[in-house]
Amino acid sequence: MPSGSPSSSSALSAGRSVLMALVALVLLVGGGYASWDDAQHVLLAKGRQHGEFAVTACGDKTCAGSFDPDGAAGPESDMTIEDSVAAREGDRFPVVVKPGTHEVVRSDTAGSLHAWVPMGGALLLAGLVIAGGMRLGRLGLIVAALGAAQLLATFFLL
Repeated sequence: MPSGSPSSSSALSAGRSVLMALVALVLLVGGGYASWDDAQHVLLAKGRQHGEFAVTACGDKTCAGSFDPDGAAGPESDMTIEDSVAAREGDRFPVVVKPGTHEVVRSDTAGSLHAWVPMGGALLLAGLVIAGGMRLGRLGLIVAALGAAQLLATFFLL
């Protein structure tokens, strides 16, 4: 049974590569979008309220505590932070306040890396798509290694 013509085989291969490139692009855009909610407060921290957060109690999804801002302003006791940032009662760490809320984001190295965890996962998945779907093994390995390095660094710093 004869196979398809060489031109149809090339077109099918090119179509598969374009589709996989779009999947990888959607993964990366989605990871960046998911990361940006917290990462923007850490990266663009100029002009935002900085200070130190002291954890007093933790619930299922958030930890509550007091925020001691840099400067002359007095402490605020009704602030919260995501529980997933490895916060335990008694911990103190630098934070940035999300404008217009009572929520803070860690502003140290560990907090910066934690903000980009969705992007790290997206890089890991996109690397698999690039290596397997587009058959660009080295590029896929590099992209996946970047994602894995980001996730591992976050794990060990938190």
